[in-house]
Amino acid sequence: MSGGRPYPKIELHVHLEGTVTPATLLEIARRNDYPLPAGTVEGLQELYRFRDFEHFIEVWVLTTNALRTEADFRQIVVDYAAEAASHGAVYIEGIFSPAERVRRGCSWQELFEGACDGIQAAREEHGVDVRLTPDIPRGFSLEEAQATVEWAGRYRDRGVVGVGLGGREAEYPPEPYEDAFRLARSLGLGSVPHAGEAAGAASVRGALDARHGIRAEEDSGLVRELAGRGIVLDVCPLSNLRTGVVATLAEHPLPRLVAAGVRCSVSTDDPAMFDTDLTRDYEAATSLGLDPRALYEAGVAGALCDEPTRARLRALGESFDWDGSTSR
Repeated sequence: MSGGRPYPKIELHVHLEGTVTPATLLEIARRNDYPLPAGTVEGLQELYRFRDFEHFIEVWVLTTNALRTEADFRQIVVDYAAEAASHGAVYIEGIFSPAERVRRGCSWQELFEGACDGIQAAREEHGVDVRLTPDIPRGFSLEEAQATVEWAGRYRDRGVVGVGLGGREAEYPPEPYEDAFRLARSLGLGSVPHAGEAAGAASVRGALDARHGIRAEEDSGLVRELAGRGIVLDVCPLSNLRTGVVATLAEHPLPRLVAAGVRCSVSTDDPAMFDTDLTRDYEAATSLGLDPRALYEAGVAGALCDEPTRARLRALGESFDWDGSTSR
């Protein structure tokens, strides 16, 4: 701690749907008259005990279908900003998957309006800068992918900064979505596909501006390329542990990637679903020998924000008493 405050943190990889606590999920489900497979907080917590990544995806689809309205998406942005701020977060890039909700009858406009309204409230109420990187779910049609990108482009001036690609990585390689990401870049949006978590190094190479990316270490040439290009990987240590991507924290490739010169930031991925938070994920990273200041600076480098915001974040990091900070 420094001055009684946690050290500042930047989170570049958190799924907003995965930040919804069981209590909030019950509240939203009742508001929307949506039946959940469990009617109590305890029952939902039991549901969140994942067997593997496939089980996680099943539960994700089942529970996130409760999110229906503009108010729901505003709420999950603001609620998570409050939670993350308590752990020192100053900047967050939140992921959400609008195409999933559109398939369930929601409108693109409602989803984007709600999330972008949440950005403004998060800044005003909790002092956290939030940006959005809507996700294309792997296996969705190229038309749905293009619609995601087009709607993201319409909200660039409201805080949408990039487009991602998530879901069943091992089954759906990134290459078929190349045209969607080419469109995103033409609209001034960043390209942040998930890769190198459930599938190996080839997946990272197919989506070189990858988020996650921990299995890049299977290809030493790829590791050198990531380091040489200064690409920042968004690593989620406890998520990797919960989904079985790594067997134990001690085996996590994070310290080896950093030692090889790859810049890595730390994030929670789906904190409510994985029973974690920013403090615990940072503690996991620092227990492996990583330096909190280096993690913060990697986050500044990897953020898709505008340059004035990046300069402010950099100045915040430079002015903080890292040497006097002993924990969190």
